[in-house]
Amino acid sequence: MSTRLLLLLFSLTSGLMIATGTARADHDNATYLATGSALDNTQLNARDKSGKTLTPEEQKETKKDIRITAQIRKAVVKNKSLSLDAHNAKIITRNGVVTLRGPVGSAAESTKLQKIAAQTRGVTQVDNQLDNKAP
Repeated sequence: MSTRLLLLLFSLTSGLMIATGTARADHDNATYLATGSALDNTQLNARDKSGKTLTPEEQKETKKDIRITAQIRKAVVKNKSLSLDAHNAKIITRNGVVTLRGPVGSAAESTKLQKIAAQTRGVTQVDNQLDNKAP
């Protein structure tokens, strides 16, 4: 059988799997296997959709709040002792109140981010909602 014919048969078979839902079953199995594992973030997503927690989309568009967020982000990224998770923490500023969210490597990192935010000019309060991966 030629390579061309094999590729054509593979393409047709893949198309049939998608059309009949066989490929979807594999996706559902992957979702099932992730449930309850460290990969499962269903509860976090539900929390964010509930409207009870701030998300980055709720960042105020005032120049002051944007400046505060930018200054905190620069200080966090500049700090090489922080983990990649800490560098990617969500920073949301509304009327001078900074909310920190997301996973960090430890309680020490959480404290360090909170301190960076609190020392930033214009910040009136810091709401530390960071999740510590390790004690």
